[in-house]
Amino acid sequence: MSCMLSGKNIPRHIAIIMDGNGRWAARKGLPRYYGHNRGVETVRRIISACLDLGIKHLTLYTFSTENWRRPKQEVDAIMKAMEESIDRYADEFVGQAKVRVRFIGRWRELPKNLAEKMQDITIRTKDFNNLNLTFAINYGGRQEILDALTEVIARNIKVLDEESFRGYLYAPDIPDPDLLIRTAGEFRVSNFLLWQIAYSEIYTTKILWPDFKKQHLVKAIKSYQKRRRKFGAL
Repeated sequence: MSCMLSGKNIPRHIAIIMDGNGRWAARKGLPRYYGHNRGVETVRRIISACLDLGIKHLTLYTFSTENWRRPKQEVDAIMKAMEESIDRYADEFVGQAKVRVRFIGRWRELPKNLAEKMQDITIRTKDFNNLNLTFAINYGGRQEILDALTEVIARNIKVLDEESFRGYLYAPDIPDPDLLIRTAGEFRVSNFLLWQIAYSEIYTTKILWPDFKKQHLVKAIKSYQKRRRKFGAL
């Protein structure tokens, strides 16, 4: 499969629901946490691909508010994988001076050591802009909207439109996703960026996240480039 892309109509913002880590591990007879560890390697691979392709914004659905319902052993493994990945790649991101890292969701409620490392890498990369990389962690789309409404009520704001409401979302400066990708053959949005994906183009693939490569990302973008985005018009 060619990894060549037309330079026209490159999506500015790609959001990905990274699904299939557990199934990948199960198919190989391994514990589920092996899949999450392999998924971290895929994240790094796709970050590199986005830099090569000129994508400006990448948002990755990393851990949802619903994922706390999973077995404690698996949740602990996910938290450990996140902490280890920050330790492993923070200096690399800073050294490259290319990737701005930030987090959306109620991530400050995560274990203290992990939350502090997330805060640190956010500060250390805040001036980089080749790629704006956002991890949605302890995130739920409905929760984001409720948190925004809570802030609106607290400020006693009486009049709102879509643009002013956006200002109360977790990261109002990030443009809405042009393309939403979901791996592992599922067709749900799973409470991800519910406000922001109102007009996003959706692409699904049966490829499990640990097996997702640059060539699969390019295929998704090529599909996007063939579509006509009308935003409700003719």
